[in-house]
Amino acid sequence: MKTKNALILFLTAFIWGTAFVAQSLGMDNMEPFAFNGIRSIIGGIALLPCIFILDKLGMGKENKGTRKDLILGGICCGVLLFAASSLQQHGIRYTTAGKAGFITAFYIVLVPVLGIFFKKKTGWKIWTAVAIALVGLYFLCITESFHVGKGDVYIFLCALLFSLHILTIDYFAPRTDGVKMSCIQFFVAGILSIPPMLLTETTTISAVRASMGPILYAGVLSCGVAYTLQIIGQKNMNPAVASLILSLESCISVLAGWAVLGEQLSARESLGCVLMFAAIILAQLPDKKEESYCENTQ
Repeated sequence: MKTKNALILFLTAFIWGTAFVAQSLGMDNMEPFAFNGIRSIIGGIALLPCIFILDKLGMGKENKGTRKDLILGGICCGVLLFAASSLQQHGIRYTTAGKAGFITAFYIVLVPVLGIFFKKKTGWKIWTAVAIALVGLYFLCITESFHVGKGDVYIFLCALLFSLHILTIDYFAPRTDGVKMSCIQFFVAGILSIPPMLLTETTTISAVRASMGPILYAGVLSCGVAYTLQIIGQKNMNPAVASLILSLESCISVLAGWAVLGEQLSARESLGCVLMFAAIILAQLPDKKEESYCENTQ
């Protein structure tokens, strides 16, 4: 494992984990569709120079598909990103940033399960991880009186949509440039946020100014910088090790929520987080055959 790559991926996980705090702070002055719309468009703009730099460094992926693949992929991913991020932003209004980070990370377990419908094999390890994650979700989201928080439900639905989002990326990524497709998806998600923002929310310039810090953090760093760092960090890196490092995002979201927002988790919720993280790790551990293949190809 290359230390430099590992540090870059850890920085990516740190940015994504702390972005939940920025999203939570953004709700102090703005409403969900406005926040997501503005930050998504900023994220798309932030990726434009990143695309230029990656191409200059020779790290841009060759376009093996057509312009139609690029545009269709960007639109499909953008629609799913809009739906998932909208649910996430609404959910953060009713739950903590730490819990939102862990529940969102459930997509790592859901992706291989949903892959069954696309004729992708799912072994015993994934089913074990699903079982552990479900127990973790029970302790994390359901109180002793069997009450489920509205925010937790929104975040779980968000994780489900992010799973579909990842499967969509998995389909289009080999056919086109992933960074360019991501740039398009951010613009699509931002544009789709405008109608519901105008119809259901009241957005003022003063509110945008008051939330500019969280917006820029979530837009420039979380969308633009972190995505680019992920591309750079995963270059010549064992994908299983890379995904394990990136999964630290969920733990960082809890620590950031505690350090910045003063959020506290009960013993029951903490146990749920531990089980969720164990399931995430188990779901990403490679089989021996896969591990040896990854090592031989680097």
